[in-house]
Amino acid sequence: MKRAFLLTLIIAILFPLTPSAALEDQVKAALIRDENLWILMNGREKQVTKSGKVFAKPQWSMDGKWLVYQIEAPSEHQANEQQIEVWAYNTETEEKKKIYHNGYSPTWAPNKNIIAFNDRGILVISDFKQFYNIATGVNSYTWLPDGSGFLLSSSGTLRPDGWSSASLFTKKVDDNYKDIVLFGGVEPFFTLPREIGTTDKNKLIAVYADQLAYSPSGKWISFVVSPTASWSMDSNMLCVISSDGKNFEVLDEITLHVGEPKWAPSKDTIAFIAGGGRIVLGFKNKDLKVRDMPVSGTYTPKNYADFDFDWVTDDSIVTSRMEEKEWSNDFSKHPLPSLYSINLKSNKQIKITNPPQGYGDYNPQYVKSVEKLVWVRKTSITDQNRTLWIANSNGTEAKEWIKNVDTIEFYQGDYSN
Repeated sequence: MKRAFLLTLIIAILFPLTPSAALEDQVKAALIRDENLWILMNGREKQVTKSGKVFAKPQWSMDGKWLVYQIEAPSEHQANEQQIEVWAYNTETEEKKKIYHNGYSPTWAPNKNIIAFNDRGILVISDFKQFYNIATGVNSYTWLPDGSGFLLSSSGTLRPDGWSSASLFTKKVDDNYKDIVLFGGVEPFFTLPREIGTTDKNKLIAVYADQLAYSPSGKWISFVVSPTASWSMDSNMLCVISSDGKNFEVLDEITLHVGEPKWAPSKDTIAFIAGGGRIVLGFKNKDLKVRDMPVSGTYTPKNYADFDFDWVTDDSIVTSRMEEKEWSNDFSKHPLPSLYSINLKSNKQIKITNPPQGYGDYNPQYVKSVEKLVWVRKTSITDQNRTLWIANSNGTEAKEWIKNVDTIEFYQGDYSN
């Protein structure tokens, strides 16, 4: 007995136990709070900006050292106007660097710390030293999967015979940025039909092609086709096209800002929330669907509506689901969602959160780097007092985590590939 005690004492002295950090303390994230950028690292929050003018989601560079974000500021060139500045922040040196005075939709290259952004139809890239004009007439874009160039979309125009349709192009870019020609140097990829739809009754004019995204294998590209701005509030079409441009298909009608379409982590399977009509027309006609090229399925039960989701694995999804209900200007009468876990193979669906009376669970995100599920708990879809909750992927051990979060972007490292 004494020998066992002595051995235990020696081990404790030689190998002292240190408290293991909670998994959530290992998370690396950028969040927007009160329109300012904050960093969450090693379980600590650090405020980066104080202007109160940061908007949209910040984005991590692939190595996790830099963040790109946007700030609204008075225009340098036009009186009484605003400009959207592109900034980068180094999480190691704490350096803040203004990249450009007026740009939007900034994204990192998938293989190096180069930022691309759109300046009023001109695609620009920055290597932190200077910027280079890459292409003109650009409405939307995405990097090619290997970082060797871009897939570009150009919007349709209003002509005497009506609207023309959006077109897609590719443009290769090597490291000699200064030698890139602004006009030309592109390869036509695909021109959309003038009108598209799933039936003759729900066709729309194909003016814009946005949200370009490659599937995990790179063999398919998804994008959202929209008509004119006012019409796009009610009806848009989710489309896919093969990477050789030969196979184009309209998948379904969707509503903007209701469950952004997402590819599965490592399979060519896309999930989306089908159904047209803006939310003020009612909490209804919003069905979670999955398309495993080329097989599809619907997972929303009758009399329910899904409004946002995220992939957990290639075969499971977590969705924010509520009972269908007509719209009311009295927000206290809005239906409040809970989170449900869906196994796509068995179609087994389980309610995994039970928010208290008067609260709903929105915007689920699965953080693969720590294998945790996070979501926002609030009193309505318009409630600004958002609290972030965290739990296991099946909803167990749920607890309140971070208060007052407008949006949060996690660094997933290699898990994002």
